[in-house]
Amino acid sequence: MTPTPLPRLLVEPVVRAALAEDLGRAGDITSAAVVPADRHDAFLVTVREDGVLAGMDAVRLAFGLVDPSVVLTAHRQDGDRVAAGTVLAEVRGPARSLLSAERVALNLLGHLSGVATATAGIADAIAHTPARVCCTRKTTPGLRALEKYAVRCGGGVNHRWGLDDAVLVKDNHIAVAGSLQEAVRRVRADVGHLVAVEVEVDTLDQLRELLLDPVDAVLLDNMDPDTAGEAVRLVQGTMTVEASGRITAATAPALAEAGVDLVSAGWITHSAPTLDVGLDHSG
Repeated sequence: MTPTPLPRLLVEPVVRAALAEDLGRAGDITSAAVVPADRHDAFLVTVREDGVLAGMDAVRLAFGLVDPSVVLTAHRQDGDRVAAGTVLAEVRGPARSLLSAERVALNLLGHLSGVATATAGIADAIAHTPARVCCTRKTTPGLRALEKYAVRCGGGVNHRWGLDDAVLVKDNHIAVAGSLQEAVRRVRADVGHLVAVEVEVDTLDQLRELLLDPVDAVLLDNMDPDTAGEAVRLVQGTMTVEASGRITAATAPALAEAGVDLVSAGWITHSAPTLDVGLDHSG
């Protein structure tokens, strides 16, 4: 699937910062020494293993910010499933510029495609159920918007974007408040009527307490499939049910089959293996 692209306003600062970090105080001194200033060339952006693509706008920006004269022709788009050896794009322009932008372009493309690929692995595993896979706030600092976009490229959905757009009452909030019901009471007294509220529970007893005053969603933390299934039966559709805790393509199906609406995984953003992509001289 191809999600709505992120606005350039969100992507460009990330790419610009990465380029500034890489170019440092003197620019690409290797390419300046080795490559003639008037040399123009062409390279192919190629994927070296199967995966799901995400980050092509970041690639385009990386080359374009280094040198606006670079021409990138994309052959695949974000959300595409690609096989090893697939040419994703061709870039043409001054050789120095192409080589200077190469690493930032590939770093972002490989990482974001890795996120999309990891997400797709879970999405595929639960495709026979109505459940969806979603991400968390466990994102790489500075890359949240891009990583959450990559999750959508992989067929997942996004959880809250930050601390300010939805309420998630967790165990430490409950401990500070003194009880689950008191924590929910304080939330209801403080937040606006359009703010969604989710509460994390560890046990069925906590869930029963929550059901005395249901909220929008409940997060089942580290429950096995049998317990999660009982939780779904207790909820009876009064709240969206999310399950978390060591979710992988191997563990997700049993939870999805138990009837939860969502399975959430932090590792798909913070620890997804990078998809192997490279820049090859087109000869």
